[in-house]
Amino acid sequence: MRQISNPPNPFESQHRDLLEPAGTAKLTLYTDDSREILSRNDSPDLPFRWSVNPYRGCFHACAYCYARPSHEYWGFGAGTDFESKIVVKKDAPQLLRRAFDKPSWHGELIVFSGNTDCYQPIEAEYGLTRACLEVCAEYRNPVGIITKGALILRDLDVLVRLYRQASVLVYFSIPFSSDDVARKVEPHAPSITKRFSAMKAVSEADIPTGLSIAPVIHGLNEDDIPELLERAHGAGARTATYSLLRLSGSLEPVFLERMREVFPERIGKIINRLCEVRGGVLTESRFFKRQAGQGPYWKMVEQLFALAKRRTGFPEDDTSAVPQTFRRPGVEQVSLF
Repeated sequence: MRQISNPPNPFESQHRDLLEPAGTAKLTLYTDDSREILSRNDSPDLPFRWSVNPYRGCFHACAYCYARPSHEYWGFGAGTDFESKIVVKKDAPQLLRRAFDKPSWHGELIVFSGNTDCYQPIEAEYGLTRACLEVCAEYRNPVGIITKGALILRDLDVLVRLYRQASVLVYFSIPFSSDDVARKVEPHAPSITKRFSAMKAVSEADIPTGLSIAPVIHGLNEDDIPELLERAHGAGARTATYSLLRLSGSLEPVFLERMREVFPERIGKIINRLCEVRGGVLTESRFFKRQAGQGPYWKMVEQLFALAKRRTGFPEDDTSAVPQTFRRPGVEQVSLF
């Protein structure tokens, strides 16, 4: 683990300055006593309404993770705390079953996970993601997954059952083509090579997969887009998407500190380009503008993605309706006709 470093928490009335060099962060796990597991998304920017997050915080330690500021709601920091103080929702499967048994739930797409990676390393011990997916399969509830974790291969049997009885789509988050670059920005995530290998294995199990190039960081990875699309198509991906880097709240100082550390020769270019595509500022919080940029450099990214996607062989229209497959176990569905 890196040395402890967190920006001041805006929800805390006090913070302390260390008089000596910061110590090394150690992984600490906390249990969560939440009474609800379904998180409702009200953002018009996102194509889903419900998500399940079995964990808070993420050991992958991606410098750009938009979920970092959410860790401050629980009294932690958005920096080192985010990847070293992980909250475990041990009752997640039971809470999900309880939600599905409510008469108000009629079956909608649920995304794993809207906040942190559901296949981060501690999932290997706790198995909460697998247990929740088994509940979704039992109730035939459609699922979407976004992950960097190769651990997903452990759950191929559940994913196959979900695909046959309901619906499932697995997006692999792969924003860099180089393992060396990725290791500097996503220090504890599986290598790019392993992620594409996992994508290929999931695709070969006839489970639909997609590529998420997120975030696009101008001055660092925009030139990777054609290669990423080509490798994803070769690994069986059926769709692809991308979005621009967002530096909301306390994420900004965390990201800039880490980029200065690992890319001292590029940090100036990264900042200048980001300001240019954001209209002179580093971040944008308005709906419909947060995930895309403006100006010639962003237009170049849009054209590069569209051209590479078309040349690679991805279909023009990747959208499809989520089927209405939800069924409570033991309840017969009686037709009126």
